[in-house]
Amino acid sequence: MKFTSTLAFGLSLAAEVTVAAKIQQAPKMTCPPGSFKELSAQAFMDAATPGWNIGNTLDAVPDEGSWNNPIFQANALDVVKAAGFKSVRIPVTYSDHFLLPNSLTNHTISPTWLDRVSTVIDMATSRGLLVVTNMHHDSWAWADVSSASGKNITLIREKFYSGWLQIATRLACKPSTVAFEPINEPPGSTAEDAERLMGLNDLFIQALRESGGWNKDRVVTLSALNMGGADRMQNGWFRVPKNMTNPWAFQFHYYSPYDFIFQAWGKTVWGSESDKASLVADLEAVRGNLTAVTGDAKIPVYLGEYDASQLSLEAAARWRWFDTVMSAARRLNIVPVLWDNGLDNLQRETEKWRDEVAVEIIVNAVKGKKNALAESTVDGGATTQESSAYVFNKVGEDIGEQGRNLSFALNGNRFKALSVDGVALKAGKDYAVQEGTVTLKKEFLGKYLSKDAAPGTKANITVTFSAGAKSQVEIVQWDLPVPAQTSSSASAVPAGQDLSIPVVWKGLHRVAAVKMIKADGSYLFDDWTVWLPELQKGRGTYGGQWDFDFDKLIIRRQTLDAVIASGQSATLTFEFYPRAAGNGNYLNYTLTV
Repeated sequence: MKFTSTLAFGLSLAAEVTVAAKIQQAPKMTCPPGSFKELSAQAFMDAATPGWNIGNTLDAVPDEGSWNNPIFQANALDVVKAAGFKSVRIPVTYSDHFLLPNSLTNHTISPTWLDRVSTVIDMATSRGLLVVTNMHHDSWAWADVSSASGKNITLIREKFYSGWLQIATRLACKPSTVAFEPINEPPGSTAEDAERLMGLNDLFIQALRESGGWNKDRVVTLSALNMGGADRMQNGWFRVPKNMTNPWAFQFHYYSPYDFIFQAWGKTVWGSESDKASLVADLEAVRGNLTAVTGDAKIPVYLGEYDASQLSLEAAARWRWFDTVMSAARRLNIVPVLWDNGLDNLQRETEKWRDEVAVEIIVNAVKGKKNALAESTVDGGATTQESSAYVFNKVGEDIGEQGRNLSFALNGNRFKALSVDGVALKAGKDYAVQEGTVTLKKEFLGKYLSKDAAPGTKANITVTFSAGAKSQVEIVQWDLPVPAQTSSSASAVPAGQDLSIPVVWKGLHRVAAVKMIKADGSYLFDDWTVWLPELQKGRGTYGGQWDFDFDKLIIRRQTLDAVIASGQSATLTFEFYPRAAGNGNYLNYTLTV
């Protein structure tokens, strides 16, 4: 649809001028002559791939350091750059840094906070990293202009314009390698919501123009509702801001498919040919719809967030997902920027990557290099799921005379070496190679695995190839975890709280899925999962209904409330890796009313 409701929503140029007229204008910034080298949006994006997010940091609420990360240190950027990342996205939440945070009529941002944002940007640019920075959780804290919010849209627009005028003024003389993004994942689901968001984009561009400095020529990224892709550009729900001179790129975020990325309904495998084709089609649709909406096939596309968490997902499946996203992004000229909340990728305190394989896959794939990848089960209907990212052995069982075979998709590469803690394994003695299969010999595995070996991760084998990313094989002796209790009353948990169950892990510190069955045999949630494969039927969703931590299993409040509402007890079956129907690698926990 064409945007015909401008006057109705107060988003005409006259309305923009009215908003600006209400805001006390600071003098326009004047920057030293010759200190800004103009960049086209495409030149910026070419230099920015791949990128990395400083997540859960300056965007934390109420302040930096309030969430799971320490105050950001410049040394982390040295690690990021050394890994091969070329740019950083710096999400910033301003909501608690207005001098009166809970007021829509107070527009003044703390100068100290603006200085901190400027300092972190300088940390990046001084290292040759490009930067995109934004307003982040403000989108839900106060700047929600969707009809569902019920908020005063006029006051939000005034505060948004004033906020960006202050941000842009403070950052006006930053180099052209610093780009701006108006707002993260703006909520909404209707044409009216989309029109209101486009109005915010208009105000954003006006604020840049009014702030002076280099901002009218600075690269910006723009998005549709929710930073969605193809679906949010349909029916004219996206347009270019009025009177814009800035070079620009379209930004979207990608966390799909939902069931795999968010570990919903027992989905723990990914990577079939149809899986990969569906993912590629998603990204192609973004590029195609953007061209259709704007009439320009050359507008750069910025994938501002994507991730597949190492905390919960099976390693080989997520490595395959990363490789598929990166390869498609390269072909479609999309700049991928890894979301990192400090729990998934870079461990900020130690400055170590939690999964070096994933990082190498990303960096190599965007260069066009082919990565060898560990094979794993891709058939969602399989009742036994296997993975060459692991060697599992159950306590009380022998390794077997044949050792263990691990399969790899070499993708044109060759095996180069295997090592443990930097010590090379010996071909013929410790392992043998035939085409894409590595056989780990019984004698080698016997150093770590046996009937009587203590459970836990015993070693990690690094597998290197003739080109591309390395891979890793985790050797695990497993037994059932031991919970502190196996039953309790849902009603006994204080209102608003989750139920945490202390646990001693005896294998991978990871839950694969949780099946939730009421006493009458029906599913606690989502009856429709009866139509899913065997290892998905009746399973709940990670994060919202169940969770786990370093030393506990967690039953979320939503699940406790569902049990209470049902008026009957429920059995929660916590399933672990290795995952197979009937292999005994699960625990039952009973919730009574």
